[in-house]
Amino acid sequence: MKLAISLALFAVFPVVAQNAVQKYVPPKTSWGDPDLQGLWPATDSIGIPMQRPESFGSRALLTEQEYGQREAAAKRTAESDSEEYANPNQRAGINPPSYWLERGKPSRQASLVVDPPNGRIPPLTSEGLKRQNDQMALRRTRGVADSWEDQSYYDRCISRGVMGSILPVIYNNGNQIIQAPGLVVIRYEMIHEARIIPLDGRPHVAEGVRSYMGDPRGHWEGNTLVVETTNLLGNRNGINLNGGGLPHSDALRLIERFTRTGPDTIQYQATIDDPKTWAKPWTLSFPLNRDKNFELYEYACHEGNYAMLDMLSGARADEAAAAKGK
Repeated sequence: MKLAISLALFAVFPVVAQNAVQKYVPPKTSWGDPDLQGLWPATDSIGIPMQRPESFGSRALLTEQEYGQREAAAKRTAESDSEEYANPNQRAGINPPSYWLERGKPSRQASLVVDPPNGRIPPLTSEGLKRQNDQMALRRTRGVADSWEDQSYYDRCISRGVMGSILPVIYNNGNQIIQAPGLVVIRYEMIHEARIIPLDGRPHVAEGVRSYMGDPRGHWEGNTLVVETTNLLGNRNGINLNGGGLPHSDALRLIERFTRTGPDTIQYQATIDDPKTWAKPWTLSFPLNRDKNFELYEYACHEGNYAMLDMLSGARADEAAAAKGK
């Protein structure tokens, strides 16, 4: 029983409980680094909420009753997904049937956020709160289709940022890790972005050189790959699904940890340290499970982003109709 509890805690708190169970020893590459190569989609973690309900307090795992509710909800979803046609009285939309969505597996993990211990994102700083209020005010005054700049960088097929690229979402959760001596490359299925991570100890680029995915530098701590990313553009992407939510600032320092905990599992952990946005650093964690049958397909969003064209042209047509009516 004690071992089972330790294993469960390790799945949620890999740092705190890393000595509670015997560590898995991963295979090595031909040049001696821990081998993380393969396809590690985040699909199984779809459905784990970002934040924990406040009523949970510091409880990080679901009770049997709560887990049973997740299982029942997953069963209802699977039944709905299997419908060939939408019900006659259902409002038209892109689903149901939900043939294009991916589903996770019921998990006992209460939230993706694991630190602070209550599983809640820390309060915003005064600067972060102002940025949030300004963002909301702009939405109220300009609407959502006055300009292409009113849309998120994900909707514009530019980038979801680092965290938006790896957090589990409704589809295309592929993550591929490729290694070479002195380098690790991580390919993301959505918006076909790739991060090239040097391991040779070189310093970060000059402060004025910035990008959507930032400047990553990696090193090994035992069998754990630790990646520090700086030089990110501020006010572009958020730390949320698809890079949504309140954008982080240019002060963000992201620390990721990739620990292979079994033949088919990597425990992923990311600490978000952005003193211009949140009152203190916070950490999220979830497993990435190997899927040898998973394939990464081209995500040709830029080449046919008809949503942007349709939203903007539709808004202009509405404005013209309203002006004619007056």
